[in-house]
Amino acid sequence: MLCKVGEVEIWRILEIHAPFLAPEELYPNAGSDVASILETHDPGCICPQSGGLILPIQGFLLKTPSHIILVDSCVGNDKTVPGMPDWHKRSDSRFESSLKAAGVGFKDIDYVLCTHLHTDHVGWNTQLVDGRWVPTFPKARYIIPEADEDFGRNRGGDSYNESVLPVIEAGQAELVKEEHRLGDHVSLIPTPGHTPGHVAISVRSGGHDAVITGDALHSTVQCWYPNWHFKHDADAEMAVTSRIRLLERVAEANCIVLGNHFSLPSIGRVVAENDTFRWEQ
Repeated sequence: MLCKVGEVEIWRILEIHAPFLAPEELYPNAGSDVASILETHDPGCICPQSGGLILPIQGFLLKTPSHIILVDSCVGNDKTVPGMPDWHKRSDSRFESSLKAAGVGFKDIDYVLCTHLHTDHVGWNTQLVDGRWVPTFPKARYIIPEADEDFGRNRGGDSYNESVLPVIEAGQAELVKEEHRLGDHVSLIPTPGHTPGHVAISVRSGGHDAVITGDALHSTVQCWYPNWHFKHDADAEMAVTSRIRLLERVAEANCIVLGNHFSLPSIGRVVAENDTFRWEQ
């Protein structure tokens, strides 16, 4: 177990921990010294061999008193991702093993909560069975931000067709508005910009709070530099606005913060500092 928030257990579901792209490519407006800035605030985050930023691909499992909720489902197996060779047509058991370590199997998940619909957050929504994409979690309701589904449907592509459309066609998807609540302990925080309907996740129980960032931030270093754009932001300036609002919120609440792509252990707190913020583990 990664942490406990009141009555809610939060478990890390790690699929991949490996170098991604070069910092200069990931953060296009950060300047030529972006790699050294990253290493200063997050030592060891740059792979010495490839020069890529090391990012975990992970979801989080929430065990509430009434539900088992998976927040984001990583890359998945057999998915078509030709632009990312390490993600393309994977065949790996680490995701399922991470669930088993938390005492959970595919059939036990009540809800799959998607922060957004990018490839590395929806992959295990479905699995390939006898040549067909079918929902991985047979009894789960898939909670999908309506604005992201609309954007994904209009754009199409392999990720939507393989990992989103099949759960809609199976009748297991629930398209929701911003600030949707899921039971007594979990709610969505609108953080548009990375995608049109992107949400962070609020977990509250027993007077304690945690926030799962999704891709509102990709690195803890964006606490110090929230104006850094990210390569895959749909609307980079809107993402900056959402990021700063989220940082203000979590700093004021002094709550636990969990980042999907933060360097392991991916858990800490955000502290307001002068005109920006800092990360504390």
